[in-house]
Amino acid sequence: MSNKALSTTDRHLPETMPPALRPDAPAACSEGACIIPPEAEELVRELMVRFGDKWSLRAMDELYERGAMRFSRLRERLEGISQKMLTQTLRQLERDGVVVRQVYAEVPPRVDYALTPLGVELTEALCGVWEWAIRHGAAVTAARKAFDAKS
Repeated sequence: MSNKALSTTDRHLPETMPPALRPDAPAACSEGACIIPPEAEELVRELMVRFGDKWSLRAMDELYERGAMRFSRLRERLEGISQKMLTQTLRQLERDGVVVRQVYAEVPPRVDYALTPLGVELTEALCGVWEWAIRHGAAVTAARKAFDAKS
């Protein structure tokens, strides 16, 4: 069967077909295998660790949804985060170039945090993960229950 004959909505693709050969594979994978330079692969691994932590995605999402925020307001929005953890998270995001820290010479001092254009683009790209979770949450829950029942 030709790859072109498969519908992108067909949920019963042959199990032997590598995902990169499916007609709905991302453009970078359309040649049959994702061609990823080693430096990009390393960066993706680093970023997945960074954004896979408990707070980074949530902080980025708050800044994306609400715009620039003071530290204290962001901390209020991220229920359960400590001051130390928010400081560490924001510093790492700033180091990665996705968050900018703006200090205002006021009394008392004011500091705002906002996403950079790079951060906005990354947040929008990661939105696909949220969408995937919404679409497939029930299937993941069912798979976990089935797995746990076998254990």
